[in-house]
Amino acid sequence: MKTVRIGNGCGFWGDNLEAPLLLARDGRLDYLTLEYLAELTMSILAVQKQRDADAGFAADFLDVLQRLAPILQAQPALKLITNAGGMNPAGCARKADALLKQADLPHKVAWVEGDDLLPRLDGLLRQGHPFTNLDTGEPLSQVRGHVVSVNAYLGAAPIVDALRQGADVVVTGRVADASLTVAPAVHALGWAWNDWDRLAAGTVAGHLIECGAQATGGLWCNWHEAADLANVGYPIADIAADGTFTITKPSGSGGAVNVETVSEQLLYEVGDPAAYLTPDVVADFTSIALTETGRDCIRVSAARGKPATPTYKVSIAYRNGFSASGTLTIFGPDAPAKARRCGEMLLARLDRIGMKPTRSHIECLGTGECAGGIVSAAANPPEVVLRVTVHDPQRALVERFTKEFAPLVTSGPPGVTGYTTGRPPVREVFAYWPALVDKSIVAPNVRFV
Repeated sequence: MKTVRIGNGCGFWGDNLEAPLLLARDGRLDYLTLEYLAELTMSILAVQKQRDADAGFAADFLDVLQRLAPILQAQPALKLITNAGGMNPAGCARKADALLKQADLPHKVAWVEGDDLLPRLDGLLRQGHPFTNLDTGEPLSQVRGHVVSVNAYLGAAPIVDALRQGADVVVTGRVADASLTVAPAVHALGWAWNDWDRLAAGTVAGHLIECGAQATGGLWCNWHEAADLANVGYPIADIAADGTFTITKPSGSGGAVNVETVSEQLLYEVGDPAAYLTPDVVADFTSIALTETGRDCIRVSAARGKPATPTYKVSIAYRNGFSASGTLTIFGPDAPAKARRCGEMLLARLDRIGMKPTRSHIECLGTGECAGGIVSAAANPPEVVLRVTVHDPQRALVERFTKEFAPLVTSGPPGVTGYTTGRPPVREVFAYWPALVDKSIVAPNVRFV
């Protein structure tokens, strides 16, 4: 039976830079995918592009691509698919093409555009598309003046178009994470766009490998049993034409692939496991069977799917004030009580001068507050870390907040330390606004460098 072998060497922007190289070298892959984007990432890239029209993409990809050049020379059939394009897939693709030419590689580079709806936003609002917040029910018009990015989660179809036109490297903006895997499966195995069970299988495979090492021992509840986790191998989906597939990792790499690691990733970031919504299909995770077929090899079967919805999910980011978090270490007798009192004093001093932040939060790390009510802590630990956070529309208020930590060293209770790193930085806050939009108004397009 014909199969296609897809490995994912990156789970987010900032992931292990060596993982794609080792996976491409040792994974015997047909396709290497690199997944860089999250909602926060898109807002960061949007601001970067506003400052520099040539920016707005995950620059780590270019470093990885340059270092992949010898592997691509040795494996000319290996193809790359990545969403590193972020807010500027055209710019990312052109720079990738230049790097490949410098390495004397003949690879054809394509990019997918059409997910960025910000230039059309006002027109779409006038046409009656409210971009209603899925969580609150509010219309986007309430924050329109603060919006910095509006991106639809595209599906696998435009990536398949690029591959069918001969692309060796496909750069996208915002697409659904699993679609990076669905696309090469559809292209290589000849699946139809209404073959819901097979599309669901591809979606499950993509979901299992999209977060990189989370499927191969990272975050595993029994992580101490994962061999050589420092050299963890990144995941591979070996997908057959009938939709069954195996999850594995390169031979000799660290980590573990077993029913537990795969199950944990299967349920990661899932709302309704019977209806996992993607642009390509609605996948039913409850039908899936996991079978251990060998060391570090799990067979996944019985995926079921239903027709995709008529809408795309849209990720919107908008400016929402400023925030800062500062920490101090508090030690000695009654450390938790002292720490909380220090946090209260800090906020009270702000209040005394007429500065009351919209939101504030005091945490005593070391007392179980990181996972409150889940993990019990020592009754009276000898030291804790005080962390105080504020959020407010006024940058000046947040900046003044950052100046209230150091005074506690001499004007608070004894045992205050950890103040030598300077004042905490003030960060602009980008809030997330989830919405839906009709697929009919989004027009994905493939272009070649």
